[in-house]
Amino acid sequence: MSSTPSDDQEMPLIAHLTELRNRILRCVIAVLLIFAALFYFAQDIYALVAAPLRAYLPEGATMIATGVASPFLTPFKLTMMVSLFLSMPVLLQQIWGFIAPGLYQHEKRVAVPLLVSSILLFYAGMAFAYFVVFPVMFGFFASVTPEGVAMMTDIGQYLDFVLTLFFAFGVAFEIPVATFLLIWVGIVDIATLRKSRPYVVVGCFAVGMVLTPPDVFSQTLLAVPMWLLFEAGLLFGGLVRKRSEHDLEESDDQPPAPQP
Repeated sequence: MSSTPSDDQEMPLIAHLTELRNRILRCVIAVLLIFAALFYFAQDIYALVAAPLRAYLPEGATMIATGVASPFLTPFKLTMMVSLFLSMPVLLQQIWGFIAPGLYQHEKRVAVPLLVSSILLFYAGMAFAYFVVFPVMFGFFASVTPEGVAMMTDIGQYLDFVLTLFFAFGVAFEIPVATFLLIWVGIVDIATLRKSRPYVVVGCFAVGMVLTPPDVFSQTLLAVPMWLLFEAGLLFGGLVRKRSEHDLEESDDQPPAPQP
C-alpha cells in the first residue's frame, strides 16, 4: 500500500487557486443551468412542495401572499434551492476532483463511497420529511387550529418553514456518515460509542422534540430513524475498522522487500 499521495508533484499556490476558481465556476454554472431549465416550472414546483399543507386546509381556505412581490419571489427562491439540491452530484464531483490528488490510495477507496452515500442520505432525509413527516405534521396543525381561526398560511413563511425542515432532516440522515468518520479517523472507538448509546437515544428524541410538532408520534418519526442510522454507522464503522486491522496484519506478515 502506498504511503504517499497519488500525486507526488506539488502544485504551486497560484495553480491551486486557479483550479479552485475554475471548479467554483463550474459549480455555479451547473446550478444556473439547472435553474434555467426549471424556472418555467417554478409555479408548479411550489404547488408540489405546498401540496402536503394544502391537503389539510379547511374547505374554501387557501394559502395567501402578504408581500407585494411574494407571488414571484417565493417560487423563484424555491426553484433556486431545488437547483442547488439537484446539482449536488456535480458539486461533489468538483470537490472530489480538487481534493483527490492529495489523498492516499486507501483514503480514496473510502472517500468515494462516503461522498456518494452522503448525498443519497441527504436526499433520503428530504424525501422522508416530505412523504412521512409533513402529512403528520400539517394534519396535527390543522386539527389543533382554534375555533374561529382561519388556517391561511403565507407562502413565504411556509417556504422558510419547509426549507428548514428539509435541511434539518437531510442533515439528520447524515448520522451514519458522521459516525463512520469518527470511527475511521480514530477520534472515538466503537466501544465508547456503544456505551454512549443511551445518551444518543435521548439526544435523538430531544432533537425530534425541537424539530417536530409537540406530539409523541411526530417526535418518534424523527427520533427512531436517527437512532437506527446511528446504529448503521456503528455497524459499517466496525466493518471498516476490522478490515483495516486485517490489512495491517497482512502487511506485517509479508516478508521485507530484498535490498539492492
